Amino acid sequence: MKADAVVVGGGLGGVAAALALLRAGRTVLLSEEYAWLGGQLTSQAVPPDEHSWVERFGVTASYRALRDGIRQYYRDHYPLTPAARAKRDLNPGGGHVSRLCHEPRVAVAVIEAMLAPYRGCGRLRVLQPYRPIAASYDGDRVSAVLLSGEGREVWASAPYIIDATETGELLPLTGTEYVTGFESQADTGEPSAPSEAQPLNMQAISVCFAIDHVDGDHTIDKPESYDFWREYQPPFWGDKLLSWRCPHPRTLEIVERAFTPNPDDDPLLVEADQRVNPGDANLWTFRRIAARKTFVEGAYESDITLVNWPMIDYLEGPVIDVPDAERHLKAARELSLSVLYWMQTEAGFPGLRLRGDITGSADGLAQAPYIRESRRIKALYTVVEQDLSYAVRGDRGAVSYPDSVGVGMYRIDLHPSTGGDNYIDVASCPFEIPLGALIPQRMTNLLPASKNIGTTHITNGAYRLHPVEWNIGEAAGALAAFCLDHGTTPHAVRESESLLADFQHRLTRDGVELRWPAVTAY
Repeated sequence: MKADAVVVGGGLGGVAAALALLRAGRTVLLSEEYAWLGGQLTSQAVPPDEHSWVERFGVTASYRALRDGIRQYYRDHYPLTPAARAKRDLNPGGGHVSRLCHEPRVAVAVIEAMLAPYRGCGRLRVLQPYRPIAASYDGDRVSAVLLSGEGREVWASAPYIIDATETGELLPLTGTEYVTGFESQADTGEPSAPSEAQPLNMQAISVCFAIDHVDGDHTIDKPESYDFWREYQPPFWGDKLLSWRCPHPRTLEIVERAFTPNPDDDPLLVEADQRVNPGDANLWTFRRIAARKTFVEGAYESDITLVNWPMIDYLEGPVIDVPDAERHLKAARELSLSVLYWMQTEAGFPGLRLRGDITGSADGLAQAPYIRESRRIKALYTVVEQDLSYAVRGDRGAVSYPDSVGVGMYRIDLHPSTGGDNYIDVASCPFEIPLGALIPQRMTNLLPASKNIGTTHITNGAYRLHPVEWNIGEAAGALAAFCLDHGTTPHAVRESESLLADFQHRLTRDGVELRWPAVTAY
């Protein structure tokens, strides 16, 4: 199968890359290994983590269209209260993590609607569920990727290959140089880096799940490894992992989280602003994705909340470039089920009900694990901590790159790691996305479009969130289309002032913001 570009991975970066190519008149083959497109937002079931100014600026026009589409879908199809329906910045879940907390399936519907016209005209073909298993490449060019799914194998070839997978799966398959885990301070100069590189020291993964709380006993069967997880205690945790106590990410003080199912709050009054309050004091409302009071009385018998909490962070080993990755992935799912079982039994909430219908998975958990950290290309430019750390940059703000292809904002937020590190949480300045971080040092037609760009273990903590991944993917897709239109290469675009200016003009025309207005760090 042939197209102008093959996009492997249908997460947020992959969808955005495909849309950018399609808007430019190109043909696309898009593959995804799970049942839903959307990655973090859907199959991984993670409500969007977004910066404080998201309602006004700091995201691309197409990402804003996705957000607007989600709100409109609720207005068109859900039994909202009149007050909720009239609210311009509707937050269906009234969650504190984001100004837009919603059910994953709604995002699936909106993403499919955004892609539907291109499927109809034949310029987009989606292979799903398919995953990459091999690649054909010669020197610094990739000619095709072998995709496997539905009991068959397909060679997908194109002038440009875009890796939008969650773990940078195409990098080892194509011989592309990459790094994993923690770089050394000698390599990066980062204040928070260790003295020696730790390639297998990666952020914890999490298998999320949705729950509500209703009458009756909905206790699941005791998980096979429950006894192990019940006694499990990381040395820095301050208590057992299965407890309400854990380190505060920013201060590392041991704190106790509240858990109050179905509180008598008004979800329309929730002010979700992580600059002021991270919102995780009450775990129920932290990532609540459906607030029953947002809907007409009786429509929802309970709130629905998404469990992406500290106690489901899996620390026992990485799932990238290790021989026992499948064992760790299975154990991470067992941990999540054990957390639910602990809440239902020992914590005293038998009314908690696993909502696999919300996440679209047979075992009740999210279809896919939330993998925070990917393989990362050795890029023309690597973003380092001192580029955006507020402690380093202060009121100067983050480094402004002449080759900016977008903007983003999030604290450098690293979860506990497989190497035994506690949280690393560093205040960040609103930052830009340099084109050099999207271009491999050697490969000429392979582009990253997710968490696999040229960041470090540390700066990945700020560049890994939903709107930034979308912007990265959109820039990668637009770059491939631009190179096809001009008969040039990504390296040449970055090296030529005139080509770079033309490319940045195209991005701006399409609603990609390249610079921040005057805003402050948090």
